Amino acid sequence: MEIKMEHFFIITNENKDPGSEVTGQITRFLENAGKRCSVRVNRMDGQETERYTDSARIPEDVDGVLVLGGDGTLLQAARDTMDRKLPLLGVNLGTLGYLAEVERGNIEDALKQLLSGEYTIEERMMLTGRVEKNGRWMPDEYALNDIVLTRKGPLQIIHFDITVNGQFLNRYGADGLLVATPTGSTGYNMSAGGPIVEPGAKILLMTPICPHTLHSRSIVLASEDEIVIGVGADRDGRRQTVEVAFDGGHNMELSTGDRIRIRRSDQVTRIIKLSRVSFLEVLHKKMED
Repeated sequence: MEIKMEHFFIITNENKDPGSEVTGQITRFLENAGKRCSVRVNRMDGQETERYTDSARIPEDVDGVLVLGGDGTLLQAARDTMDRKLPLLGVNLGTLGYLAEVERGNIEDALKQLLSGEYTIEERMMLTGRVEKNGRWMPDEYALNDIVLTRKGPLQIIHFDITVNGQFLNRYGADGLLVATPTGSTGYNMSAGGPIVEPGAKILLMTPICPHTLHSRSIVLASEDEIVIGVGADRDGRRQTVEVAFDGGHNMELSTGDRIRIRRSDQVTRIIKLSRVSFLEVLHKKMED
C-alpha cells in the first residue's frame, strides 16, 4: 500500500555529490511541491565508522528516505535505518547500480512519479551474522547483500568448515567464502561465479571464492536454514586469519577456532520501486552496459 509522503529524509554520499549539487536540486524540487526535507550529508574523512546515519536523528514524521550515491551508499543506509522500517529510494550517482534505481538524468521525472503515488514497496530479506571469537559471542551484525569471509595476510588457502542446521556439510579450501541474499546475488556472488536470483526469492546462497578444487559450486539453501562457518587450521595445523565483512563494511578479524553463525534476519529492507520493468529486463540492460 502506497504512503502519501510529505516529509523526506535525504542521505547523500558527499564523494558522489561534491558540493551537494544533486542534493540541492532534489531538495528544491520537493520543497516547491510543498514537501519537507531533512538532509544528512555523509562526509567521509577516512575514519572507519559502523554507521554514517544515526537513525535516532531521523525525525519521527519522516515518510521515506532518498539515498544519493550508489549501491554501496544504499546498503549502508539500509543497515543504518533498518530499525525505523522506512522505505528507501536510491538515486544512482555512481556507475553500475542494481539497487539505486533512479538515474541522474531522470531525477525530476522520478520524483513526480513518487509524489503521485505511482510506486510499489518491495520487502527484501536481510542476513544476521553473529561471530564467536575466542569463545565469546559478539553482538549481531546485519547485511542486505552479503556476508563475506576472505583471507587476511599471506597468500594461502583458507580452510572453512561448514555446518548447516547442526549437520556438517563440507570443508572448503578457498580464498574466501560468501553467503548472499537474492538481492546480493548480483554483487560479489555474481563476480565469484554464483547464480543470479530474482530478488524477491526467499533463499540463501553460499558461494566459495576461488575454490582450490575442480568441483566446488555454489549451494542454494532454504531461507530458514542456519549456516555456521568455522575457520580451520592450515594443512600443517598452523593458525589462519580471515576478515569478515558485512555488505563490504564493518570488517572483523577471525582466526582458527572462531566461527560465524548466519541466518535470515527478522529485519527487512523496504525498497521503493518506481519502474514496472521486470528484474530480467533490468539485468539484460545492465549486462549490455
